[in-house]
Formats: sequence, C-alpha cells, structure tokens
Amino acid sequence: MSRLRSALWLPLFDELADPRAVANLAADAEEAGWDGCFVWDHLSWREPVQQVADSWTTLAAIATATERLRLGPMVATLARRRPAKVARETATLDRLSDGRLTLGVGLGSDRFGGELSRTGEQLDDRQRGRMLDESLAILTAAWSGEPVRHRGEHYTVDDITFLPQPVQRPGVPVWAAGFPGNVKPIRRAARLDGFFPINLEHPDQLAEVAGALTELRHGDMGSYDIAVSLPAGVDPLPYAAAGATWWLTEFDPGVRLDTVRGVLRDGPCQRPRPHRHPDRVGRPGA
Repeated sequence: MSRLRSALWLPLFDELADPRAVANLAADAEEAGWDGCFVWDHLSWREPVQQVADSWTTLAAIATATERLRLGPMVATLARRRPAKVARETATLDRLSDGRLTLGVGLGSDRFGGELSRTGEQLDDRQRGRMLDESLAILTAAWSGEPVRHRGEHYTVDDITFLPQPVQRPGVPVWAAGFPGNVKPIRRAARLDGFFPINLEHPDQLAEVAGALTELRHGDMGSYDIAVSLPAGVDPLPYAAAGATWWLTEFDPGVRLDTVRGVLRDGPCQRPRPHRHPDRVGRPGA
C-alpha cells in the first residue's frame, strides 16, 4: 500500500468565507505536514449558512501562502461556467502555484442552495453531463497551447490560443466526482486523472470502484488518484488498502475555524512533519 496523502477539504462558508483566514489555515497545514488543501465551490448554500466566499479567489490566496500543498476546487460545476474562462483561470492559478493545481469537476446539484435554479442554469442532469464533457474537451485543447477551434452543442471557441500554458503538462490534473454506483461518472473519471467518489459507506464499496477503474484503464493506475472524503474520526487506512490515494477531511457546512484548527493540529495520516523553511514568504494576514 502506497502512502495515503492527506488534505483539508474546506467549505468556504461563514467563518471560512474569509480568504485570509483560509490561507492562514493552509499555511499552517503545510507546516504540519499535510499534503493538500481543497475547497468547496459554491455560489450559495441553504440556511443557516449566510456567507459564501469565491473559491478561485480563495485558491489564489492559498497558492501565495504555501509552497508545497496541492490545491484546487473540489468540485467545480463546469456546466455553470464558460470553459474559455475556466481555461484562463486554471492556467493562471497553476502558474501562480508553480504547478500545484488539481481541478475537481462534477455535475453539481440544486439541492443545497438552489444555485442552479435561482441563477437560470441548466437543471437537467444529462444536459449538464454533456456540458461537462464538452468543457473538458475545450480545456484539454486550451492547455495544449495550440489554437482552439471548437463548435459544439453548447459552446463555441473560434480560433483562440490560450497562452501562457499551465506549468503542468500536458495540462492540469482533473478529478471527476460521482456516486460510486453510477456508471457514467466512473467511465468519465477513467478517462481523466482521478476519481472522487461521493457518499462512500464502506471500504469494500471503494474496492469495487477501484476494480472498475482499473479495468476501464486497462491496468494503468500508476499515477491515477482516488480521493475519499471522511470525517476526522474515521480511520482512512482501510480505504487506502481498498485503493484510495488521498484522504480529504470532511467538515460540515458552517464549520468553525477552531474546529478546523483542531483537526489540522491532530495532523495528517502517516506523515512526518517537516520543519518550516527559514526563507518562507509570510502568508497573507500574518
């Protein structure tokens, strides 16, 4: 079993709606030996949540406050974003972070904040799935640095070259989210760089998912990632044995800063804590 990497997974609501506070958390997590800091990507959430931060601005703050952590939205609903704009955002953020961005993507949901229905976005899951796949095709073309000529069902990009390219080649790693029992998300994820299964209930369930992905990828799982979200009190090691490569800490929406700090101080899974580099640039708000 390879080492399981550990990341904070932060809902950017209420006390965590301050990007400086989240950047400080990320810097402290890096010092404590954590491997990543991922953030929720939402426009709104149901009560009692009142404050919601923009994920991309917060990720830029995290990128400038850290040197080693992987970071990214987990997950972005690409169907409510213009892929040409996402191409610029991802390349810029990957360069700002020196190649540490991972892009989590998914269909999204209207259940928790009405952020699709209340903004006039597409509500049909199948349509959003097609929009997601078309967006991913545009992103792959854009990250290549070659002119993008795309006329599809939902989007047009007419002869635009997206430079500068991301630091990571051939592009930013993409993890797709989906429910383990649904075939389409797993097939989509098999074509990408990782899978983020939602609502896992048992390590055996993850083992089935890992087996399906291994088959779809013809055994090529060397650099492939499978990320699981688990509360801090749940032992992630059985999930690592079942195929997980990342553990993302699961927090309730509206979690308090002190609660996150407590989990952060408890430390990551199976990770020695490095010393802070003496020449490290101070984090925002410090």
